[in-house]
Amino acid sequence: MPGGVSSPVRAFRSVGGTPRFMASARGAYLYDVDGSEYVDLVGSWGPMVLGHAHPAVVWAVQQAASQGLSFGAPTERETALAREIQRRVPAVERLRFVSTGTEAAMTAIRLARGVTGRPLIIKFAGCYHGHLDALLAQAGSGVATLALPGSAGVTEATAAETLVLPYNDVAAVEAAFATHGERIAAVVTEAAPANMGVVPPLPGFNAALRRITREHGAMLVLDEVLTGFRASSSGWWGLESAVEGWDPDLLLFGKVVGGGLPVAAVGGRQDVLEHLAPLGPVYQAGTLSGNPVATAAGLATLQAADDAVYARITHAAHVVADALTAALTAEGVAHSIQWAGTLFSPAFVDPADGPVTDYARAQAQDTWRYPALFHSLLEQGVHAPPSVYEAWFLSAAHDDAALGRVVEALPAAARAAATATPA
Repeated sequence: MPGGVSSPVRAFRSVGGTPRFMASARGAYLYDVDGSEYVDLVGSWGPMVLGHAHPAVVWAVQQAASQGLSFGAPTERETALAREIQRRVPAVERLRFVSTGTEAAMTAIRLARGVTGRPLIIKFAGCYHGHLDALLAQAGSGVATLALPGSAGVTEATAAETLVLPYNDVAAVEAAFATHGERIAAVVTEAAPANMGVVPPLPGFNAALRRITREHGAMLVLDEVLTGFRASSSGWWGLESAVEGWDPDLLLFGKVVGGGLPVAAVGGRQDVLEHLAPLGPVYQAGTLSGNPVATAAGLATLQAADDAVYARITHAAHVVADALTAALTAEGVAHSIQWAGTLFSPAFVDPADGPVTDYARAQAQDTWRYPALFHSLLEQGVHAPPSVYEAWFLSAAHDDAALGRVVEALPAAARAAATATPA
């Protein structure tokens, strides 16, 4: 396997050292092939809101698997999952299941172009929407981690159809539409970015995107692959759009809707989604879309994720974040803790200059402090994200014992960050 991994961030390239190969997980803990135990702060990058191997989810998967692994035909269970998503986010009038967040983004972009008849897409520097060609320019996540400008293999013609703007900059969006408005099919943005570290939208930014796109006849696509049913019980939509009284045209979901198995979805306006085949001319298909075992995991996860679960996740996240900021402050390490619902991440910036609000400032932070922090935690049995550009994820399974281990490990990790030097 290239780099020894199946996804780049797992290779520890930005933090150095050898990645841990995991053998099992339960609750708040991971266990590697050498038998070491770690308190997990990654949660498979978000879906483990209940913790690993939750009994209700495992039982649902076992029952579904015993009835058949894949049919290539409709099932009642995918309809039940779609209805649960719609119950939480009523802006989803119709929904199409796919297998990955990348597929969801790809489908949304094709759909926006097919409906509008326009070629151009606006995305924001630092936002990551999977590895489809059109949206890799100045992406976050692994692209930021590896300091790549985009990707080899993306043609100039494809790249030219994407306009990359600075995040949280309404004036830049207005200017782009003033110049290219009749050719812009959609604006795609993370509802609350979490791939350049957590960088929430400034108040009114997403609403301005809704206003501008509506004025120019373009689509607004909110990517909630990371925040959907993780930032809150109804994702970032429930914290912002539902409160402010507006909806995007399309929403992208992943991670939590699969409960740890490969499921994602694109949902939104009925009149837009019904341009998809078999009703309309925009083609999308997938043999494993709505897979019965994966949808069983997602449905069981969402059904178990009640208000008490989100209250516990919120509590756990604040315990860790508060302890992290206290430890870094005690060591004199300048930093900001960035929040989006239950997601957070540290940024090594001077807090006197305010929080990180765009990709340029995220890249300008003292990223060299993070590897020392990360390895100190890892040596103490705490598995944090192996990149400063990723969010930290807690779960309802992080009880006082698990949280206590993280809190105890943070002072030494902060000292390591304080004594780190640029490479």
